[in-house]
Amino acid sequence: MRKQAALILIGLAAALPAPAQSPAPAPSPAVSPISNERILGIIPNFQAVNDPSHPYSPLRVRDKWYLFVKESTDPYTFATSALGATLSQWHNTAPQYGWGYGAWFQRLGAAQADSTTQNFFSDAVLASLLHEDPRYFRLGPAHKVMYRAVYAFSRVLITRRDSGKDGFNTSNIVGMGLGIALSNTYYPSKSVNGAEMGSRVVTSLTSSALGNLLPEFWPDVKSKLDRLRHH
Repeated sequence: MRKQAALILIGLAAALPAPAQSPAPAPSPAVSPISNERILGIIPNFQAVNDPSHPYSPLRVRDKWYLFVKESTDPYTFATSALGATLSQWHNTAPQYGWGYGAWFQRLGAAQADSTTQNFFSDAVLASLLHEDPRYFRLGPAHKVMYRAVYAFSRVLITRRDSGKDGFNTSNIVGMGLGIALSNTYYPSKSVNGAEMGSRVVTSLTSSALGNLLPEFWPDVKSKLDRLRHH
């Protein structure tokens, strides 16, 4: 029931109209369009464009590949893979490699491979070929909280193209599917079946949707924390 509800919520979110956009300006070779910001100083916020109403640089092909490498090799990515491997080992959930240190390292490798392959297909290969921008363009506090939350969910299925216009997020959805399909080559056979793949699809979609809430609302939280610190 929770999986079905998550899919329905994401489907409804996709119907939300995006705010009016102006065409993206020509890229500036002197300024990197990839953010180095971290939420709470820890969580990477590399894909965020905090104020898309201001001029911004569209990503060049090399920027998209750089984003893929930057995300995939970040220490936070390895830490979350290790945490995921630990929880999977504890509950003996997919991928079901069994028990012991060897099994844990296999789970760690699988978790890291899952993240890397999905980033590879979505952010680097397909975003470059389809001229889609893999970044999250924040809506901002000029809109109501619920509208912003639904907008954040909708960005799973809707993306901004290099031209500055919105379109279906093919690179994200197809890239996610290709990454999950590739995982069947290194997952144990008992974790390769329709039910497990369906569960991974729902988990990936839900994680992606919820993950958009952080870059959407973090600047608001940070601003309030800064004001409290200075009082």
